[in-house]
Amino acid sequence: MKRENFGTRLGFLLVSAGCAIGIGNVWKFPYVTGQNGGGIFVLFYLLFLVIMGAPILTMELAVGRASRKSAVLGYKELEPKGSKWHIHGWICLLGCLMLMMYYTTVSGWMINYAVKFATGAFESAAADQVVDTAAVFGDMLASPPQMLGYMALTVVFGIIVCSMGLQSGIEKITKVMMLGLLALIVVLAVHSLTLEGALEGVKFYLLPSMERASQVGLGNVITAAMNQSFFTLSLGVAAMEIFGSYMSREHTLPGEALRICGLDTFVAIVSGLIIFPACFAYNVETTAGPSLIFITLPQVFVHMAGGRIWGTLFFLFMTFASFSTVIAVFENLIAAGMDNFGWKRGKSSLIHFILILVTSIPCALGYNLWSSVHIIGGRDILDSEDFIVSNLLLPIGSLIFLLFCVTKWGWGFDKYQEESNTGEGLKLPDGLKYYYRFVLPVLIIVILITGLI
Repeated sequence: MKRENFGTRLGFLLVSAGCAIGIGNVWKFPYVTGQNGGGIFVLFYLLFLVIMGAPILTMELAVGRASRKSAVLGYKELEPKGSKWHIHGWICLLGCLMLMMYYTTVSGWMINYAVKFATGAFESAAADQVVDTAAVFGDMLASPPQMLGYMALTVVFGIIVCSMGLQSGIEKITKVMMLGLLALIVVLAVHSLTLEGALEGVKFYLLPSMERASQVGLGNVITAAMNQSFFTLSLGVAAMEIFGSYMSREHTLPGEALRICGLDTFVAIVSGLIIFPACFAYNVETTAGPSLIFITLPQVFVHMAGGRIWGTLFFLFMTFASFSTVIAVFENLIAAGMDNFGWKRGKSSLIHFILILVTSIPCALGYNLWSSVHIIGGRDILDSEDFIVSNLLLPIGSLIFLLFCVTKWGWGFDKYQEESNTGEGLKLPDGLKYYYRFVLPVLIIVILITGLI
């Protein structure tokens, strides 16, 4: 079966960045920044993104581009004869499936809220009353029809796009969504920056403050920045590897990885320029945690002039951010079915539609009918699935990709470097060999250990 390819370089960059740009950029990054002292955290985040995130990203892309196959067969193509690195490819597929088991539900929340704002659900019938946003969120979680319906809508849309093919479906649709996302985020940020009192929010967000960092503990700030920079790219489960298998050899991988990181970081940082100025303008707590998006921000929009419009645009932007990741991970699963079992795209799409839809049901019911189910350390279904993916599969998977690419027992640094440096653009220097072999593994192990403590 002939390997599909991206039609344009822009398509590759936007689809790959779309995989990295997800709910975590807009949901987690701002509240983690707020909890860890603002500007100091952002500086450490950028540092670790360059010295940790980008190198692992080049490794996933290199395995994909060198092999022109998805994870399992990619490892088989490149691994030394008799070795078993390809077993990790199967674990990657399990990780992608488990990620979608809860990500589709949270993506459904974004559509739900966009619809709620567009239809005026956050506007009170009485002029002197304000809608209780916490109650709206609680009612959504407690409603099986809402949770199952919007989750299913996410799965249906993602599978339809992927079934249309790489260029005709994924590249074309993701281009539109990503360009729409970038336009929306700029419009929303400009609007927030024009609010009265917005400047204080910008200062809190971007001006480094050792005083605030010391209150949290500088070590805690650094650890949080390491974790966020690492997890923002969804590395370790071959979600990016598949797009390496579709890309051309005209440009070097370090340069492309930094461009993807740049787009991912732009969205994360500009998201903060939407949220922090608005929170300060309306005197809303910036360290609210996960509830920031679904309870705190809707409170801001409710009080804001034209809040119905701005709330709709914000959650439309969030929908684009989540859908871009859904489509990318669905493609990884569908392509694996095509590569490993010889299925045609249509058959693989149908099989994975059923698989993802069925396995996503527990999470969708985890806050209502199955709310009594707690799996790992008292965590509910969603948090348990997220713990397995984020705290185990991503860091361990990234460590395996790293060891495969830089040790003599795997593909080897020289071959990885040669693949990375093929094409025009930024090259991977020889001097990084020892950093990749001896320092980078330690940093990933630190992330793994801190995630389990």
